[in-house]
Amino acid sequence: MSARRLPEPLAHVPWGVLGLVVAIGLFGQVVLYSAAGGSLRPWAWSQGIRFFVLLAGALALSRVPERMWKAAALPAYGIILLALIAVEALGEVSGGSRRWLDLGFIRLQPSEFMKPAIVLACARFYDILPPSEIRRFGAIWPAALLIGLPAAFVMLQPDLGTGLMICMGGVTVMFLSGIPVRLFVGGGLAAVVTIPLAINFLLHDYQRNRILIFLNPESDPLGTGYHISQSKIAIGSGGIWGKGFLQGTQSHLDYLPEGHTDFVFATMAEEWGLVGGCLLILAFLLVIRWGIEVGQRAEGRFARLTAAGLATTIFFYVAINLMMVMGLAPVVGIPLPLVSFGSSAQLTVLLCLGILMSIDRQTRKKSGF
Repeated sequence: MSARRLPEPLAHVPWGVLGLVVAIGLFGQVVLYSAAGGSLRPWAWSQGIRFFVLLAGALALSRVPERMWKAAALPAYGIILLALIAVEALGEVSGGSRRWLDLGFIRLQPSEFMKPAIVLACARFYDILPPSEIRRFGAIWPAALLIGLPAAFVMLQPDLGTGLMICMGGVTVMFLSGIPVRLFVGGGLAAVVTIPLAINFLLHDYQRNRILIFLNPESDPLGTGYHISQSKIAIGSGGIWGKGFLQGTQSHLDYLPEGHTDFVFATMAEEWGLVGGCLLILAFLLVIRWGIEVGQRAEGRFARLTAAGLATTIFFYVAINLMMVMGLAPVVGIPLPLVSFGSSAQLTVLLCLGILMSIDRQTRKKSGF
């Protein structure tokens, strides 16, 4: 049946990408089932329920008109920023970090909502800004303030990984908006100069140790470097084809810490090997490529910047996690979306996909596709 003969709500759904997302989510539940020793509990069952509930929410968001995202961008940013301030004053401490707001009926992590919100806010700012102003200082400092305020509050929680992702999402929109490259080069040089100062004076001891261990993981293989060392062993032992489903030893014998959350890719690679890992990465890349194509097809400046920014937010999730588990980046607590156990990354990525589908739907309707 052609797209023109389908009911209107179904005709504009990107079924190919939706199938990829469902495949990634189901595969994540298979990996969590194995990580639990062949049991749906405690991880796979609850992960699956959350996934399909949030996927339904993403499909509902795809029906929201683009103009509503544009109207809500800056107010939503303001509300989430106030929630981040409230976390500092009233937030619940868990695992040594203050990241959650307990509202009684639900616990919220406002920093997760800020990842897509910063993209929407920066895209809205550059949508409002006249094109003639894009190469002036007035195009930089408001966006820098929009990015810097929430990033600073998130760093105070402390949550280095989320703070970096907020910065990267906002800076990506700045770059795509047409800010001169020389300003990014200057900012990069300034960051290189300030990184040693930040490591010594701004980061907490455990964050500083993670960076030092990343530079020399063998210096403390049984302490701070244990996660990275065991992750490399698990990935390497999987070989080309893997050890087989339910046959992993690093995770089943508890050598690999956090094998169901941050280091779930290592758990998967041990059992499914290089082939399984490459297919999973390919699936993510196809979803990200679709998101970038949505931005290329979109007509308005806001829609183009938002779609590209949200697609790169998903890319940063995947890239940082993979680099982290392979020892190519410090351990910053970024999970692998739709695969790692936990609701935060699932919520953020499916929220991004819902907005992307909304923009894609609007573009398809205008083009008559």
